[in-house]
Amino acid sequence: MAEERNEKTFVDTVVSVRRVTKVTKGGKRFSFSAFVVSGDQQGNVGIALGKSKEVSSAIAKATARARKNMIALPLRGKTIPYSVIGKHGASKVIMHSAYKGTGVIAGGPVRAIMKAAGIEDVLAKSLGSPNKQNVVKAALNALAKLRTVKDFARLRGKSSRQIVKGSHVSA
Repeated sequence: MAEERNEKTFVDTVVSVRRVTKVTKGGKRFSFSAFVVSGDQQGNVGIALGKSKEVSSAIAKATARARKNMIALPLRGKTIPYSVIGKHGASKVIMHSAYKGTGVIAGGPVRAIMKAAGIEDVLAKSLGSPNKQNVVKAALNALAKLRTVKDFARLRGKSSRQIVKGSHVSA
């Protein structure tokens, strides 16, 4: 019963479905590749690629893998704590935290990650290659770089009060 409740809270977005071909001696073999972003809208998000002979099973495989490989994001309310840049391949994504009510100002693939993670106010710009998979991976790379005040304090060997006292950020 607990799994049923968790199942409903997940948001899954199919970023891309591609038909791929394997050329063999006997002809062409077609299969499908699905790229999915999954999240619980509570700061956990995952991405995965699923492959199969049918579209529906490729999407199901990708969704299951994405839910299994989620990362937790430190959020400040419904936005990110600070500006961050992520890169993957020739794609680059720049993200800035935004005031409440700004909304998600981002392109399609980045918007899918924000929706799945539960981020409602953010400014994002993708530069370089428009390849959807690379843009999503660059966005996830940027979000994975985010740290909490407690993480910074632990890295520096100080208390979180000492870190906050010396900066303009509130705990």
